[in-house]
Amino acid sequence: MIPTLTDLLVASVALAVPVLVAASGELVGERAGVLTMSVEGMMLTGAFASVVGATASGSAFYGVLCGAVAGLLVGVLQAVLSVLLRADQIVTGLAANALALAGTTFGARLLLDRGTTVPGFARIEIPLLADIPVLGPALFRQTGLAYALVAAVVLLAIVTSRRTGWGIAVDAVGQDAASADRSGVPVLRVRFTAVLVVGLLSGLAGTQLALSEVHTFTDNMTAGTGYLAVVAVIAGSWRPVGVAVAAVVFGLAQALQFTLPALGVDVPFALLVMLPYVLALLAVAGFVSHSRPPAGLNTAFVRQGRLA
Repeated sequence: MIPTLTDLLVASVALAVPVLVAASGELVGERAGVLTMSVEGMMLTGAFASVVGATASGSAFYGVLCGAVAGLLVGVLQAVLSVLLRADQIVTGLAANALALAGTTFGARLLLDRGTTVPGFARIEIPLLADIPVLGPALFRQTGLAYALVAAVVLLAIVTSRRTGWGIAVDAVGQDAASADRSGVPVLRVRFTAVLVVGLLSGLAGTQLALSEVHTFTDNMTAGTGYLAVVAVIAGSWRPVGVAVAAVVFGLAQALQFTLPALGVDVPFALLVMLPYVLALLAVAGFVSHSRPPAGLNTAFVRQGRLA
């Protein structure tokens, strides 16, 4: 069967949702001045825990709970190291990713049997809207978990907007922690909470990938999606709408890996696999985004002060 434009959009949205969810959490962390490079490990741990939980309980909902808790626990570890102990954020993040990869691979050998059916989420078709040509199936024929996570992303954007007290506190801490501290803002608490938000949403992003799209767990199944989420924040200019657009672009780049060969387009598969990461490099290099990051990200790795 030759894929159509609708099939490409369906695959793009499905692959964009985990990136969007994880990137929305990372956006909060970076606005607070914390670069959480362990998003990949959080997603992978969440995916593994969700499959184990769903398999053991026979319920996808318990799987979601396990995935969220697992991501949150990695977030606690990252927050303790980078916020309280002031360890290097990049080093601790990469170490957490390596630990998650090794731990989930070993855990899968012990706890999961190959070929086991994992309870997951079926797609829900919204009447009338799903019948809209081209866009309808992509936007309104998703799983219940996907709808819930997108709603959570919207709610998070509202709660952390610059019109709320929490959003103002996050930005104040990210821009100038010392001044925020003198103003009475609990800097460490804000940053610790921001990293927990990253962990929770990244764990749920991994859960979405495992229980809604793949319905199983495989070694290193996130395959760099967490890093794309970090880059989506940069490409999106540290704005929720921009992050959402970047997530869709990365989802489209990943979907092309499967649809172009099916269309008979003679492009080496290795180049298609590279495409999302080429876009990521362009974003980091500044060709996509020219906005300045929160000032706290520029000093978090070099200053040794209590609040830097």
